[in-house]
Amino acid sequence: MSQVDMIMSGFGGQGIQAAGMLIAYAGMLENKYVSWLPSYGPEMRGGTSNVHVIVSDEPVGSPVISEPQALLVMNLPSLEKFEDLVMPGGFIIMDSSIIDKKVRRKDVEVFELPATRIANELGNAAFSNIIMLGKFLAKTGVVAVESFEKALKKVLPERKHHLIPGEMKALQIGMSM
Repeated sequence: MSQVDMIMSGFGGQGIQAAGMLIAYAGMLENKYVSWLPSYGPEMRGGTSNVHVIVSDEPVGSPVISEPQALLVMNLPSLEKFEDLVMPGGFIIMDSSIIDKKVRRKDVEVFELPATRIANELGNAAFSNIIMLGKFLAKTGVVAVESFEKALKKVLPERKHHLIPGEMKALQIGMSM
C-alpha cells in the first residue's frame, strides 16, 4: 500500500463520520499519514453525510479526494452523487438493503452487501457501517484488524465499549463477504 483514498457516504445517523474516523485513527496507530475530512448537512440525522479518508505511507498533500479508489455508499442519493468519481479500476461497496439500484459503470468492481439487514439480524442497526468497513478492510488491507479494534477503544466513548465485541463480529462478517 502506498495510499488508499476512500469516500464513504450516506444519511446522517448511519455512522458515516464515525466509520471514517475509525479508519483514520487505525492508520494513525500504525504510524501512517492520514486525512479525515467530514462533510454533512446542518440537519444531521437524516441529512446527507460523507467523509473523505486517506491513509498513506507518504505525507498527504490534500484532504479532498476527486477520484477515490473506493466508494462506500449507504443510500441511493450518495450512489448517484459519487459513482462517477470513482477511478477506473476502483471499487464500490454498497448497502443493498437500502439501495435498490445497480451501479451503471462497468469499469469498477462492485460489492453489494445487505449491511443494514445483517446489522439488524445481529441486533444492532448501528453495525451496518462496520460491516461495510469490514469489506473495505478485506479488499484493501489498509489497516490491520488489531489496529481497528484499538481504534474502536479510542474513538468510542467508554460507556459504549460493551459494544466492541459486536462491532468486531460485524467487521468479521463484512470481511468474509
